[in-house]
Amino acid sequence: PSGNQFRVGYWVRPTVFADVSPAMRIWREEIFGPVLSVASWRDVDEVLDRANGLDYGLTASIWTNDRDAALAIGDRIDTGTWFMNRCDYLDPALAWTGVKDSGRGCTLSRLGLEAFTRPKSFHLKLTP
Repeated sequence: PSGNQFRVGYWVRPTVFADVSPAMRIWREEIFGPVLSVASWRDVDEVLDRANGLDYGLTASIWTNDRDAALAIGDRIDTGTWFMNRCDYLDPALAWTGVKDSGRGCTLSRLGLEAFTRPKSFHLKLTP
């Protein structure tokens, strides 16, 4: 694009989708762009059922000042990365990984660096 002009088909302006439901395509697919999908639930169990029922599980976050609630929900949600009061912050000391159809393997942290190593075993036995 030149200046403030956007080519049709290549860019999307920041967009908020309200009242999103599991029947909608936007609910079931990963969207990489400035898009926010908003849905409502009756309770935490319903949130977890719907979130864990997706094919993807890269990242999720909760916005609360209740650390214990964040930890309890984090233990129950099926994602590779879990945030409290932030999202998509990368810490080189923590593994960045997804589950289900969200990514393969692991990056960052000691676990991620191990993917770039090749172990070698030496089996030595002295003969009498």
